[in-house]
Amino acid sequence: MEPVQSELRKWMQQNKDFQANYRQIREDVLNDPEIKAFLERHPQLTQSTINKNLIRLYEYKTQSKQCDRCQSFGGCINMVQGYSPVLRVENGDIRLLYEKCYNRIDYEKQKEQQNLIQSLYMPKDILNASIADIEHDSERGNSIRELLLFLENAQSELPSQGIYFYGPFGVGKTYLLGALANALKEHHVSSTLIYMPEFVREMKNSIKDDSINEKMNYFKTADVLMLDDIGAETQSAWFRDEILGSILQYRMMENLPVFFTSNYSMAQLEEQLALTNRGGSEMVKAGRILERVKQVSREVSLSGENRRDG
Repeated sequence: MEPVQSELRKWMQQNKDFQANYRQIREDVLNDPEIKAFLERHPQLTQSTINKNLIRLYEYKTQSKQCDRCQSFGGCINMVQGYSPVLRVENGDIRLLYEKCYNRIDYEKQKEQQNLIQSLYMPKDILNASIADIEHDSERGNSIRELLLFLENAQSELPSQGIYFYGPFGVGKTYLLGALANALKEHHVSSTLIYMPEFVREMKNSIKDDSINEKMNYFKTADVLMLDDIGAETQSAWFRDEILGSILQYRMMENLPVFFTSNYSMAQLEEQLALTNRGGSEMVKAGRILERVKQVSREVSLSGENRRDG
């Protein structure tokens, strides 16, 4: 009998600990601000239903909600990587669902872009650019203000116009785009940054593997499209009219913004676009492209010292 009584006393002691832990966990769960707010929105839930679903509520409490405790998709702490918990009431019962979080959505968009575009190179310092690291001076003040204004407006509604930054070589035009792209990412707005000379070559090569329509659609529908160094090389009439013109036309009709950097003003760019690799000049067709550029962006001059020297 003694061994049995000993085991019984041991079980009762463990049971007391369990009951104490249960009460503490229940108190912590029901005092969680988000869970309290959820229960207040659904006063029809009975205590019996709440007690029955305590494990679900506890699971919700311990998970990161829309990346609030996760630095990245790879650093996700949730039970299901990249999915954020959501509480629902269905048929008088509590349900715990999981939806894709911001980091997973961004990760999937990046993977999609990487799989689609392989050769569009941007320097590492541009991809890691930060608005906090932009040097403020009198020559760049207006450009930075325009950039910050776009970013502020994008937090509530994506503006229909981007910015056409133009100025001499090395003043930091591309860095501004990289910094904006990273800032937009923090507000869950995706962007696609393209180096124009590589873009031209990529689209020509895509004819061979029959991926041109898929890539065109990607650039047409990107949240924010950024075309770096437009006018850097003479383009074919095919690329200007069928590729660039088609992308800009779609984005103009859908009120989607485009950012540009160039060494040329818009007026000078029109002259560049008129030139073809066959040596001709087509000002009328170039004018059509420029009108679309003006619809999806506004011109902002950027000047200053060459930051690439030394």
